[in-house]
Amino acid sequence: MTKILDVNGLVTRFYSVDGVVHALNEVQFDLEPGETLGVVGESGSGKSVTMMSLLGLIPKPPGRVEGGTAVFNDGSDTFDLLKLSEKELQEVRGGKVGFIFQDPISSLNPTMTIGKQIAESMMTHLQLGESEARKRTINLLQQVGIADAERRYDSYPHEFSGGMRQRVMIAIAVACEPAIVIADEPTTALDVTVQAQIIELTQQLQKQMGMAVVWITHALG
Repeated sequence: MTKILDVNGLVTRFYSVDGVVHALNEVQFDLEPGETLGVVGESGSGKSVTMMSLLGLIPKPPGRVEGGTAVFNDGSDTFDLLKLSEKELQEVRGGKVGFIFQDPISSLNPTMTIGKQIAESMMTHLQLGESEARKRTINLLQQVGIADAERRYDSYPHEFSGGMRQRVMIAIAVACEPAIVIADEPTTALDVTVQAQIIELTQQLQKQMGMAVVWITHALG
């Protein structure tokens, strides 16, 4: 089976007046379509830095990706993520690769309704009109378990609980049916019951959409 992502020799360093931090040294892994990959390690071990390096999200300075390849192949496009321009990476992020961040309250725009935040991704990557994007967004909100989705389309992030905000983040990540979704400790700030619900929801969407999922975590419980 063709690998949807093949990473070899990834090197990322951070430079400061105190010296150089060798964050990633020759990282290597691959991912097949529909596969689930777990990236496990203690805080500060480079889990998130690995994924941020692939998507051009490392702050520059002080960070710098200094080596390696990351070949993405979804069957229609093949390219090295590490060689893309910022404009090209913007097309990849949210379009071909979705990202679920661990803290939805700081990741969501507090001045924009959650419906518009989801629809914006569809309008950008799928070139949908506003009306069609709204319709699809409402359907997606229902799919991720947001009750009264048509009304909640016009709600703001602060009007949702932590678990509901994370469901919105999942909706944003899968809105354009990406080939890969990266889940960066998406249950860290949630209670145990809600954690289980979020994991189950992500697994359901993975099966329905056939996407590969990378789970980043520091806990195996």
